Amino acid sequence: MKIKRIISWILQIIAAVILFQTLYFKFTAHPESVILFTKLGVEPWGRIGTGIIELVAVVLLLIPTTVFIGAFTAVGLILGAIASHITVIGIESNGDGGELFRLAIVVLICSTIICILHKEAGIELWKKLKFKKKSIK
Repeated sequence: MKIKRIISWILQIIAAVILFQTLYFKFTAHPESVILFTKLGVEPWGRIGTGIIELVAVVLLLIPTTVFIGAFTAVGLILGAIASHITVIGIESNGDGGELFRLAIVVLICSTIICILHKEAGIELWKKLKFKKKSIK
C-alpha cells in the first residue's frame, strides 16, 4: 500500500504542476493563450473558464480525500485539450514543437493512472451520487 501512495503522490504532483503552470498564461491573457482560444472560437470566456476548472482540478488533486475527483476532472479537461489540438489547433502550436500537446498527454496518463489507483474512492462517490429509483404505484 505504501508504494501505491508514493506513486500516486508523484503522479498527482506532476499533473498538478503542469496544470498549474498553464494558469499564468490563461489568467494573464498571454498572447499565445489568446491565439489558441481564438482559434477555438471561445476567447475570452473559454480561456478563463478552462483556467478556473484547471485551478479546481489542481486543488482537488492535492487534497487526499478529493484526489479521484481532481484526477477525473483533469482527464475530462485534457481529453478536450487533446481533441482541440488534433482537430483545430494542430499538434504544434505557435512553433512550440508540440510541447503543449506532449504536456497534455503526460497529464492524461498521470490522471488516468491516479483514477485507477483511487478507483475505490470513485466507486464510493458513484454510490453516493446514484439516484434511488422511485417505485411507481
